[in-house]
Amino acid sequence: MTDSDQPIDGATKTLAKQGSITFAGDVFQKVFGFLIVAAITRLVSPGIYGLYVLATSLVLLIQTLAGLGLPKAVDYFVPQYLHAGDTERARQVVATVIALVVGLSSIVALLVMFSRQAIATVFQEPSLGFALLLLSVTLPMLAVYRVVLASFNAVKKLQYRVYTRNIVRPVVRFIATVTLLLAGYGLIGLVVGYIAGLFVAILVGAALFFKKVPELAGRPDELADPKPLLAYSAPLAIAGLIYVILGQIDYFVLGLFASADDVGIYRVAYMLAANLLIFFTALAPVFKPLVAEVRHDDEEVEDRYRTATRWVAALTLPVAIVLGLGGGAYLAVIFTQQYAVAATAVGILSVGYLINVICGGPDGPLLQGLGYSRTVFLNTVLLLGTNLLLSVLLVPRFGITGAATATATALILTGIANISEAYFLRSIHPFTWSLGKLFLSAVPAALVGAIVVMFLPDIVVAVMLPVVVLVVYGGGIVLSNAVTEEDVAFAAEIGPTAERVVQAAAD
Repeated sequence: MTDSDQPIDGATKTLAKQGSITFAGDVFQKVFGFLIVAAITRLVSPGIYGLYVLATSLVLLIQTLAGLGLPKAVDYFVPQYLHAGDTERARQVVATVIALVVGLSSIVALLVMFSRQAIATVFQEPSLGFALLLLSVTLPMLAVYRVVLASFNAVKKLQYRVYTRNIVRPVVRFIATVTLLLAGYGLIGLVVGYIAGLFVAILVGAALFFKKVPELAGRPDELADPKPLLAYSAPLAIAGLIYVILGQIDYFVLGLFASADDVGIYRVAYMLAANLLIFFTALAPVFKPLVAEVRHDDEEVEDRYRTATRWVAALTLPVAIVLGLGGGAYLAVIFTQQYAVAATAVGILSVGYLINVICGGPDGPLLQGLGYSRTVFLNTVLLLGTNLLLSVLLVPRFGITGAATATATALILTGIANISEAYFLRSIHPFTWSLGKLFLSAVPAALVGAIVVMFLPDIVVAVMLPVVVLVVYGGGIVLSNAVTEEDVAFAAEIGPTAERVVQAAAD
C-alpha cells in the first residue's frame, strides 16, 4: 500500500474536507477584511475609525450576553440527536434557540437605544451615541445570524456557512462601506456599511438554511425544554461575554487612558496578528461537533484532537514567523506608515496567539465538545482577569505595546490551562514526536527570516519574507521527516494539489 492509499476514518475525512472549505472561505474573508481596513485607513482618520471600533465592540459585547450563549447549544445538542437519528428533537432545539435569542436581543436593543448617551458620556465621545443608535438594530439580527451559522456547523455543511459568513457579508460590507466613504459620510458610512453586510448575509443564510438543511428548518411539533439548553449554554454565555470583552478590552482601556487614534492604530495591529487564528478557525466549527459525537470515547477523541492540533500547528507556525518578524513592514505597506508604530505589538500578539492555538484555541472547542462548559467559563475568567489587570497596569505607561503584552500573556496562560485540564479530566493531550518535529523545523526558518527583516527595506520584506520562511520551513519538514502517513491521507481529502505537496514532503 502506498502512503496515499492509507486508510482514513470518516471523522478525519470530514475534518479535512469541511476544514478546507472553511479555510478557503476564511482566506476570502480576510482578503476583503484587509481591503476594507486599507480603504478605511485612507479615507477616514484613525480617530473616526477608533470611534467605529468602540461602537461595534460594545454592540458585540452586549449581544453576546443577550443571547445567553444559546447558539452554542445548537452545535452541541443537534449533532448528538442527529447521530442518534432523532431529527424531531434536533429541530426542536433550533426552533427553541431562535425564539429565545430573538426575544431577548430585541429587549436589549431597546435598552441600548435609551442608554446610548450615557454610554457615550463614559467614553467622552458624543458621536458614539449616534453610532450606537444605528447599531442597536443589529442585536436581534446578530442573534439570528449566529443560530443559522451554528446550524450549518451542527450538520457539518460548512460550505453554506462560508457562503453566508465569508463571502456575502464581507463583499456587501466592502461595497457599501467604500461607496459611502467616497461620498463623504465618514462614521455613518462605516456603521451603515456594517449593517448592510449583516442584513444581506442573514437573507442569504436564511434562504440556504431552509433549502439546504430541511431536517432542521421544518416546524417542530413542540418547543424543546429550555432548561438543558440553558444549563449548557449559560456558562458559555458568560464565557463568550468574557471572550468578547477580551477581544475588546484593549480598545476600551486604550479609549479610557489614551486616545481614539491609539484605538484605531491598535485595532489594525490586532487584526493583523489575529490572522494566526485562520487555520484554527477553519477546523474549529467542525471539530467541536466531531468531538461531541464521540465524547465518551477517550481514545477516539484524542486521535481527532491530535490530528487537528498537528495540522493547525503545521500551518500556523510559518504565519507566526512572518507576522512576528515582519509586522512592521506589513503595517507600513498596507495601512500607511503611521500604523507602523504598532510593529512591536504585532510581534507580541503573534507569540500569544501561536501558543494559545497550539494548546487548544482561545474558546476551547475540545472542552466544549466534551461538555465541560463550566470549565470553559472558568478559563475565560482567567483570560479576562489577567488581561484586564495587566491592561490597566501597562496601557497607561506603554500604550499599545502594553495592551498587546497584556493580551498575549492572558492567551498563553489560558492555553496552558486548556491543555492541562484536558489531560487532568480525560488524560487527553495532543503532544507527539511528529508535532515536535514541526517546531524544530520552524527554528531555522525564524533565523533566516530575521536576517531578511534586518537587512532589506519594508517593501522587499513584505514580498520576500513569506517566500523565504516557507522554503526554509518546508525544507526543515522534509529533512526531519515530520510528515506522517496520516498527513498524506488527510491532504488527499483536501484535494490533489495538497496531496501532491504533502506526498512530496513525505518522500
